[in-house]
Amino acid sequence: MEIYRGRRLTIEETTVTLPNGKQKERVVVRPAGAVAILPIEGDDCYLIRQYRFAIDEYILEAPAGTIDEGEEPEQTAYRELIEEIGMKAGTFVPKGSIYSSPGYTDERIWLYRAEGLSPCSDYGMDDDEMIEVVRVPVRELEAMVTDGRIVDAKTICLICRCLD
Repeated sequence: MEIYRGRRLTIEETTVTLPNGKQKERVVVRPAGAVAILPIEGDDCYLIRQYRFAIDEYILEAPAGTIDEGEEPEQTAYRELIEEIGMKAGTFVPKGSIYSSPGYTDERIWLYRAEGLSPCSDYGMDDDEMIEVVRVPVRELEAMVTDGRIVDAKTICLICRCLD
């Protein structure tokens, strides 16, 4: 049964049959898929410092965004990179996908490393985004994860996949 339908997600309550045969009531959050991108230019990369209202904080994270209906993940990565940091990428290197929190949501986030960056005049973030673009040496990313300067889970996963 659908409990809520919003612009970017639905929430459902359903009865599931578990692998052991037991039935349980569960609530599942079903957002659209998303992408996260680590744009790399030489020895540096671009992150964003963005206000997140759910935690009432600014955090460092990778450029990311929701996949629009009918869009492929790489198309979303291309669009979001322009919107959030004002850059186009020559190449998107797929780095797999992750599930953000499979205990209650089926959200899947596709991960990309972006290379061959060039400035784009179509730059323009959404009107509800408060973003500052931050250039960071790639060699500092691991320390930033370890010491807590980067706490966003998708960004941490993306960094781990890109620094292999």
